[in-house]
Amino acid sequence: MMAIGIGCKSGTKADAIIALVETALARVERDTIAGLFTIAEKTHEAGLHEAAARLSLPLMFLPETAVKRVACKAETRSERVVQLFGVPSVAETAALAGAGDGATLILSRISEGGVTCAIAQSGGPSS
Repeated sequence: MMAIGIGCKSGTKADAIIALVETALARVERDTIAGLFTIAEKTHEAGLHEAAARLSLPLMFLPETAVKRVACKAETRSERVVQLFGVPSVAETAALAGAGDGATLILSRISEGGVTCAIAQSGGPSS
């Protein structure tokens, strides 16, 4: 199972989010997609809601504790994101938290048009 982590600037349009998700998915071997995952602070972003609906994927907003718990597994780091959200990468930590215990990144953060995306693979069933 794969989890797609998304970060975005405020006001980002759905088209930009969809384009980057499609680019990301083209770079990995396909598996069942659990959904799009991001941080709870992004619940107001209309572009995220529209993108998830158009991609026919569930959109899940993760609490700060969930993304901070996996922050040590992030492969990229933005000091600005650390200052704003307390994690090195919204996309990577959201993907890792969304994929569950034992998850690993299969696509590190990519970025374009104010959007970041990363994909994590689950580590198997949770115990």
